[in-house]
Amino acid sequence: MNPLIDSDSDEEIQEALAAGTIKPGLVVEEQKRDFINNREGIKQKIKEFSLSNLRWIERLDLSSKPALSGESASNGQEEGQSENDDFNREMRFYQQAQASVLLGLKKLAELSVSTKRPEDYFAEMAKSDAHMKKVKSKLLEKKMSLERSEKVKKMRELRKYGKKVQQEVLQQRQKEKKAMLDSVKKFRKGQVDKIDILDETIERQPKQKQAQQMKNGQFRPNKKREFKNKKFGFGGQKKRSKYNTAESAADVSEFSAKKAHGKNPVNSSKMKSKNKRPGKARRNNMRNRGKK
Repeated sequence: MNPLIDSDSDEEIQEALAAGTIKPGLVVEEQKRDFINNREGIKQKIKEFSLSNLRWIERLDLSSKPALSGESASNGQEEGQSENDDFNREMRFYQQAQASVLLGLKKLAELSVSTKRPEDYFAEMAKSDAHMKKVKSKLLEKKMSLERSEKVKKMRELRKYGKKVQQEVLQQRQKEKKAMLDSVKKFRKGQVDKIDILDETIERQPKQKQAQQMKNGQFRPNKKREFKNKKFGFGGQKKRSKYNTAESAADVSEFSAKKAHGKNPVNSSKMKSKNKRPGKARRNNMRNRGKK
């Protein structure tokens, strides 16, 4: 702080800067604090605003010393000790307020003034009924929105659970279908003797019984199966299947001499006319005739 500057005038500061007595920067002026404990002045002010002509019940002023706790009383803590300690000072304020409350309750009890609120006490609200209705409507709206959101969340979870259960059911059905088809395939191939289909057990019958049923016509394949059996031999012998036998050689019911030797005059003349080729000399004459 520069002692030459005693005012905050801009002109004096500019002159001081031009003269070089001060330097640019922040100037912090330290103020000396004087702590004055004017007891007489405080007592005089208290006497001025004190209402001595009114009863105490109307003034409710109290003067008391701090109520020392058990620990403070055992340590012999005196007034004015550790007054620079903030925590102890706040504690003394609290103890003094506590002592004042106890003293005030005692005086009110002597004056027969009740200090407890009755159970049926009704205090008028600071807010109007219209304002409280608005507050109530807002609270109800907020509550309904929360319930709606919770309901939507629960429905979403139930939908997810339902989809999961549906997928598990479909997978179980596919597994059962696959197992049934595998069992049917094994039964057809003869790997198993019985299968369970639609709560019904089907057992494999002996070959002699199956042959007897086929002979009796109980087991008869459809037309498509019969045609394929006839065409492909149904697993029988394929080679030498078209060889002549004694019966086929002796059978001449389908033999025709005209077809075999070409004795049909119509067919033979057509065949001759189509297949006959002119001679060499004739071909030469036809070639020379075309040149002329």
